[in-house]
Amino acid sequence: MPESIPAANQSTKPPRSAWPRRVAVLVVMAILVLIFVLNREALSIDSLISRQDALQQAANEQPLLVLGIAFLLYVVVTGLSLPGAALMTLVYGWLFGFWRAVLMVSFASTAGATIAFLLSRFLFRDAIQSRFGERLTAFNEALAREGAFYLFTLRLIPQVPFFLVNLVMGLTPIRTSTYWWVSQLGMLPGTCVYVYAGASVGSLEALRDKGLAGILTWQLAVAFTLLGVFPLIVKAIVRLLTRRPTAGNTNAKDF
Repeated sequence: MPESIPAANQSTKPPRSAWPRRVAVLVVMAILVLIFVLNREALSIDSLISRQDALQQAANEQPLLVLGIAFLLYVVVTGLSLPGAALMTLVYGWLFGFWRAVLMVSFASTAGATIAFLLSRFLFRDAIQSRFGERLTAFNEALAREGAFYLFTLRLIPQVPFFLVNLVMGLTPIRTSTYWWVSQLGMLPGTCVYVYAGASVGSLEALRDKGLAGILTWQLAVAFTLLGVFPLIVKAIVRLLTRRPTAGNTNAKDF
C-alpha cells in the first residue's frame, strides 16, 4: 500500500505565537503527572483489591460513567508515557469483560499513543532527537524502505517498548492519520491477548498472586508466541505477493 509522506527534513519549529500554547500544554501535562504521582497508591493492585466489590458494583450500576473514566485514565497514562498501562489492561479485562474492555482499551491506547506521538513531534523534538538520534536514523531508513508496514510490525512485537515507538515515530515524516490507523490495527492483537488474560481471572487477588505468568493458559502462551512470529509471517507473505506482477501495476509497494 503506497504511502506518501512529507520530507523528513521539513521544519517543524513553531512560530512565536505558538509558545503560549506550548506553555499551556506543558502546564496541563505537569498537573496531570502530579495528580498521577500523588494518587498512584490508589491505583496500585492492593488498593484496587480492597475496593474490588465497589468497583464491580459501580461498573454494573453505571457502566457508561465507569467506562468513560477508565477510558480517560488510560489515555492520560499512555499519552504521557506513564507506567502502569499493562496492569490497567489486565484489570480492565477483569472488570469489564473481554469485548467491552477490548473495544475501550483499543481506542484509548491508540488515542494515548497518538497524543504521545504529537507531543514528541511538536514539543519535545530537540530533546528526543538528542536522546534517540541514532535510532531515529534507523527508523527513517526502515520507513523509507517498508512504508507504514514497519510501524505495523513494531506494534505487533511486545518486546518493543510502547513509549519508545510513540516518541521516535513522532520525529519521522509519517502522517498522523497513518500513524493512528496503523497503530490501532497493529496493537489490537496484543490488546486482545492481555484483555483475555485479565478477563480469565476470577479475582484481582489471583492476578496479584499469580501474575501474568501464573495465569497463562496454553492458549495464551500460544497467542503470545504468535504475536512474536506473526510480523515475520506477514512480512514474508507481503514480499512474496509483491514480487509477482499484478495487472496494471508491476511496481506494487509494501503496505
